[in-house]
Amino acid sequence: MLILLTGGSGFLGKSIQLALSKDNSIFSLSRTAGDYKFTLENEIPNFNQAFDLVIHAAGKAHSIPKTQEEKKQFYDVNVLGTQNLLKGLEVSGVPQQFVFISSVSVYGLESVVSISEEQPLLAKDAYGLSKIEAEILVSEWCKLNNVVCTILRLPLLVGENPPGNLGAMIKAIDKRYYFNIGGGKAKKSMVLAEDVAEFIPIVANRGGVYNLTDGYHPSFFELSSAIARKIKKSAPMNMPLFIAKALGFMGDFLGSKVPINSQKLKKITADLTFDDSKARSVGWQPRRVLDWY
Repeated sequence: MLILLTGGSGFLGKSIQLALSKDNSIFSLSRTAGDYKFTLENEIPNFNQAFDLVIHAAGKAHSIPKTQEEKKQFYDVNVLGTQNLLKGLEVSGVPQQFVFISSVSVYGLESVVSISEEQPLLAKDAYGLSKIEAEILVSEWCKLNNVVCTILRLPLLVGENPPGNLGAMIKAIDKRYYFNIGGGKAKKSMVLAEDVAEFIPIVANRGGVYNLTDGYHPSFFELSSAIARKIKKSAPMNMPLFIAKALGFMGDFLGSKVPINSQKLKKITADLTFDDSKARSVGWQPRRVLDWY
């Protein structure tokens, strides 16, 4: 197949490129590298050929906006960027299949167990809202152009040298300033980037919306312990919940001078897991994240 991959130089994009390049011709698009160099939020790409499959993995994530301008960046990259990509494909020729990489952030929930794809999209934050809008854009465009549409909603991505919160967690464990709070009992959904990449060719010709997880949903204690073993560090220490609550209370008043506040503490100590049974019914067979470590 002729495949266009946006975000090919990103964390997930690298795994997708590795998994699919064995049997397909992959053309990558990113800002500074790859076969096509475009800044999607600012310009409509000009492609030299039509593609059988487009995988849209480019997007903005891994940051908490502090200003209106930073919030706007999520809209620009994730919504306008998607819109410009679709306009470019209309000129070069629409693909047979389109896979959009979305996020479980679209659900807008912080403490629920086993959330299915039927859950309403309630996100209110800039990132979650931008992913909802992009999903709608892609779905409607695919329907209008008779393209098989697949949307993959991903939780925390795991693999070598991850960005975002997991990367910060690994660094903190390595430097020995990471603490599990209240025993680290909270369970969170996560998934291996390599498994997501290998599932794409299985599901791309079928279409649909799918949550992807490892099916086990490790606790913070289990994950941090596995990371510590992998990087040969001592097991992370534990912070009693009452101390964390006191720090969170201070953070509510002192702002960024304290690394935690009550809202962050609530998210850290609450279970948040997603149901991937729909994906399993069509061939999703992930590995446990803990086994990878």
